[in-house]
Amino acid sequence: MGTLVCFHAHPDDECIGTGGTIARAAQEGHRVVLVVATNGDHGEIPDGMANGVSLVDVRREETMKSAATLGIQRVVWLGYEDSGMTGWEQNKNPGAFCNADVHTAASALAEVLREENADVLTAYDWHGGYGHPDHIMVHKVGHAAAVLVPEVRLLEGTMNRDLIRRNIQMARDAGFLKEEEGFNPDGPADDGNPFGTPEAEINLRVDVTDFSARKRDAMRCHTSQLQENSFFLAMDDGAFAMMFGVEWFIEPGSTEPLRDGWIFA
Repeated sequence: MGTLVCFHAHPDDECIGTGGTIARAAQEGHRVVLVVATNGDHGEIPDGMANGVSLVDVRREETMKSAATLGIQRVVWLGYEDSGMTGWEQNKNPGAFCNADVHTAASALAEVLREENADVLTAYDWHGGYGHPDHIMVHKVGHAAAVLVPEVRLLEGTMNRDLIRRNIQMARDAGFLKEEEGFNPDGPADDGNPFGTPEAEINLRVDVTDFSARKRDAMRCHTSQLQENSFFLAMDDGAFAMMFGVEWFIEPGSTEPLRDGWIFA
């Protein structure tokens, strides 16, 4: 058995980005460790939050519930501030993750990799899927940590832009979406670049259909950020499995075409 370390920017990213992969790895008997870069300070503040309880407290508790649902055995918090979206005032905060010293953050992540004798590390693609400053920093720090621990296999989690485009068009053709509904994955995302990665640049397609229900159960743990009427939770089980039953990875430096496979193969 091996050890998987998943490096994510915020509480809830673990289940949205790699929830199926985590659940599958845990089910197969692999050890799974989650490293969260930020405290999620600038997420949605839920109604009725108790006096004396901070959003950070709420999101940490939600993450621990999600981790238990997915089978994660250890959660490590790097403790940086959430940077907010591109252009937000929080981008300027000295403690924001987007302003972190890459070497310092990478050294902290590398320490976890060494402690765990990690086999696989997941981070994000070059623009973090949609350009969030913290996601971009996860990419930079993940790569720097992999240099410090060269024996670990680094995989970049991403989203298949071409598949998203096809699914949106299919939903329109079937009458589930009006022409003006949905979004354009080829349009500018948070940093002005298109959403996700073209299929031709992705190396690994991981089938996690059998774990899609657990992935969504983990999302439901993050009640402060993902309500039942949200995009991820409102669709029926079949539609969710079709859209999120596959997770996509880039292997940096690989010239192999897209293939079906597994992170430990």
